[in-house]
Amino acid sequence: MAHANGRCGTMWALMDSVKLSVLMPVFNEQFLVRTAVERVLAFRDPRVSCLELVIVDDGSTDRTPEVLHSLAAAHPEIHFIPQQVNRGKGAAVRTAIEAATGDLAIVQDADLEYDPSDWSRMLTPFFEAEADAVYGSRFLQGEYRRVLYFRHTLGNRLLTLLSNVATDLNLSDMETCYKMVRMELLRSIPLRSNDFSFEPEITAKLAKRGARIFEVPIRYAGRTYEEGKKIRFRHAVTATAAIVKWWLIDDLYRADRYGAEILTSLSEAPRFNRWMADTIRPFLGRNILEIGAGIGNITFQMLPRDRYLATDVNPDYLQFLRNRAHGRPYLEVGTLDLLDSDGFERLKTQFDTVICLNVLEHVEDEATALANLFRALEPGGRAIVLVPRGKWLFSSLDRALGHQKRYTRTELKDAIQAAGFDLLSITVFNRIGTPGWLLNGKILHRRTLPRLQMKLLNVVVPAVRRIDRFLPWPALSLIAVAVKPPAGAGPSSG
Repeated sequence: MAHANGRCGTMWALMDSVKLSVLMPVFNEQFLVRTAVERVLAFRDPRVSCLELVIVDDGSTDRTPEVLHSLAAAHPEIHFIPQQVNRGKGAAVRTAIEAATGDLAIVQDADLEYDPSDWSRMLTPFFEAEADAVYGSRFLQGEYRRVLYFRHTLGNRLLTLLSNVATDLNLSDMETCYKMVRMELLRSIPLRSNDFSFEPEITAKLAKRGARIFEVPIRYAGRTYEEGKKIRFRHAVTATAAIVKWWLIDDLYRADRYGAEILTSLSEAPRFNRWMADTIRPFLGRNILEIGAGIGNITFQMLPRDRYLATDVNPDYLQFLRNRAHGRPYLEVGTLDLLDSDGFERLKTQFDTVICLNVLEHVEDEATALANLFRALEPGGRAIVLVPRGKWLFSSLDRALGHQKRYTRTELKDAIQAAGFDLLSITVFNRIGTPGWLLNGKILHRRTLPRLQMKLLNVVVPAVRRIDRFLPWPALSLIAVAVKPPAGAGPSSG
């Protein structure tokens, strides 16, 4: 295995340039792989300050490993990873992703069907249009393409059509090898496919993550079966199955310290999110700061406004929000930690409303957190704070989410008034969720909410929200509405 930086560094050489990681899965390509590698290493573009080539030999049984060892020894740009067992293209790409260190990544097959000189046109949307992913399409008008099998073209177009129906995209070539993706985004997506199903899986997950996807035309010199083409009819069958699978399953974020799995589970219940939004909507003004916006489950229920600043600390959520903010000039997206007093000082008295839903319970210093909310509000402005209720409900789900505590009504009231607010009201919310939280967290000790349960909750919410306050057990959450006293006025005694 060869490890070296070569002409690469760990930082971008220029602010307008990137490090490009080329991910090359290889299986039994002893006659072509040397030329494929040479083409990759010959690529030059002033916007690429550094290029690394991560080659994964996927258990080749011919002389491919020998050729790759010699290439890696001669070229420090190459990171060569031999694997003894053939696991499939998707598994090899996953291995390459883990080893790559670039800002952008692109998959390059070793069969000479695709030409690295097309990468320059693929780079352009990243620099000019804030792309998250760029697909090189063999079916858009390019300079040339080799004329080969009609049935393959038909199969690719049918698979692209099925994928587009499932993802609501309008791609012309879903099955293309050339997919260039921001590495930060690519690393945050859990990829499960071991075989050629990687193509529809990554497409489905990029679509569901709200990625900004572009297409550019590329040249294509496909191989015949006599020349070694490996795609067979069975691959179309497995690709179709993958399209259906990833249409039904929302496996979009790797497990992280932010509790992304539970947050995306909540996105399965848009009616529940609408219920929460409707509950707090009467208290909102025109200039809103949202703390812990996540992937916008509440944010996009509240728009448009004169100004709406959606903030979070998770870079994956922030990128998702920025993608969806395009075309909404009133929506700003920024990084803001609830305990960052300097950050709140820069926002001092700029907002008439602060929304802080399911965030306060994550911090150890609630006094500083509430003081920061107070600082961001103009006199007379309102803070809407939602927290989990009931110490006895603390469970594995709370630990997975990073909760420090669950609140009583008295604890929340005292904390808010100690920060200088006048307390307008504290109400309970979501009794219907308590049995599910008990079952999953206290009894089954799960660390995420099953998506099927969330889909069922979404179905029953319209009926249940009308009777929720009559259910004979405690609610899951408390919602406090607090007011910053007008200038010169002191806080009420409560």
